[in-house]
Amino acid sequence: MAGDACVVFDPELTQYNFGPTHPLNPIRVDLTVRLAEALGVVGAGGLPTVAAPLADDDLIGTVHTRDYIDAVSRITSADDRDFRHGLGTEDNPTFADMHHASAHVVGASVEAARRVWTGEALHAANIAGGLHHAMPDHASGFCVYNDVAVAIQWLLDQGAERIAYVDVDVHHGDGVQAVFYDDPRVLTISLHESPQTLFPGTGLPTECGGPSAQGSAVNVALPPGTADAGWLRAFHAVVPALVREFDPDLLVTQHGCDSHSEDPLAHLLLSVDGQRASYVALHELAHEVCDGRWLATGGGGYALVDVVPRAWTHLLAIVAGEPLDPETVVPDAWQDHVRSLIGRPGPERMTDGKPVDFRDWSGGYDPATALDRAVVATRSAVFPLHGIDPMP
Repeated sequence: MAGDACVVFDPELTQYNFGPTHPLNPIRVDLTVRLAEALGVVGAGGLPTVAAPLADDDLIGTVHTRDYIDAVSRITSADDRDFRHGLGTEDNPTFADMHHASAHVVGASVEAARRVWTGEALHAANIAGGLHHAMPDHASGFCVYNDVAVAIQWLLDQGAERIAYVDVDVHHGDGVQAVFYDDPRVLTISLHESPQTLFPGTGLPTECGGPSAQGSAVNVALPPGTADAGWLRAFHAVVPALVREFDPDLLVTQHGCDSHSEDPLAHLLLSVDGQRASYVALHELAHEVCDGRWLATGGGGYALVDVVPRAWTHLLAIVAGEPLDPETVVPDAWQDHVRSLIGRPGPERMTDGKPVDFRDWSGGYDPATALDRAVVATRSAVFPLHGIDPMP
């Protein structure tokens, strides 16, 4: 299916760079593309690479305020600060050409959306995107402009009637939810670690949408320590039924892989295998519900070498319609490059060797477990608003 799909990428996207000590190091994007190319996922015989255009201020302004765009544009060096707009904080340090780099990420996601909406591609990906925390008037959580929200708004402005957004980052997709909280045309679903233990402190099941869009926001707040079987159980207990009922024109997904057990910033325990299983499920759902129209983005992920490149290479392979065997050996050339960077090789295979079996929700639930209580809370809050029975 590679001819029906593409990845929007330009090496300049790695200029979205908060500095060498910041967790969101763009090396993770570079290593992903290098691994995908080494495995034939991207390039000749694989996904074609499409150039990423620069979003202009009018396009960014469909989501962000003019005052905020002007504030970002005034940043010319790491010494500039604008705390009122969240610029120059520990999470969001400033850097030269911040507006240009951030607008480039937005342009890449909108180009991916355009390719899918016009039918030039059935699937399109921007792994440098997924900056889901940015708010209309301030930066937040390593995110300056919310490329995902701008891409969704662009699709609505082109005539899309319903967009489903599924966010599997370990952190709540608060920025995207906030932008569309009272818009019944957008269903936002976020599976994340409980806000009681992780930034940004939002994403409770009771956050269900604004007065004009009750049920349009869905939050699955997972207990710390949730691993593959529990995470996949929660996903399949919530996401497919709601997306089917919503019947979107297009599926937009954010694939932060910071839910991995080795990620240094969170407390879930997924493997690359479990993350891959979620990508497969979302791909299948796109084909089932919206004729395959699928826009996939990256997101968080701070195990820069051992997790992110493998997870997102799996994602790109699934976008291409040619999933990789998890037992695939990581190419020597990529290993040599990693060794030259960090003095040790990366993972040897595209798997963590973990099973991805889970107990289906239809078999009943156990109220004694924190995971099942979390799922019940979400289903009870949202399913009736969609006319769906919340009980198994």
